[in-house]
Amino acid sequence: MKRNATAVWQGSGKEGKGNLTTQSTTLSNTQYSFGSRFAEGVGTNPEELVAAAHAGCFTMAISFKIDEAGFTAENLETKCVINLDPAQGKITESHLTLIATVPGLSQEKFDELVADAEKNCPISKLLDTTISVDATLV
Repeated sequence: MKRNATAVWQGSGKEGKGNLTTQSTTLSNTQYSFGSRFAEGVGTNPEELVAAAHAGCFTMAISFKIDEAGFTAENLETKCVINLDPAQGKITESHLTLIATVPGLSQEKFDELVADAEKNCPISKLLDTTISVDATLV
């Protein structure tokens, strides 16, 4: 399975602008710029997209793990915060916060499934950074 996205950039790094388009066209000429990456400008940025990818991948992975354990999630909500250190020029952390409602699932089993999903979702495996997770079963 292959997926793709295209980035187009015009101009200098600081004054230029670009757009991103994904294969599915969910992003279609979506603006990104220095301002949207390093300030509060309008548009998206690579770190926000990595955060969305990691949150989505982890949430789907934990859902499959819950299914395999014989339970069904009523609701899973994951927020991902990506920490980019411009001085190092690298992402230094991806922190996931999960709030899950899974009737009948014990805290012990939940913690086990979360650890497995954190370690084994494909985006976690891709990232060369510290990954942490706070998970709450409600």
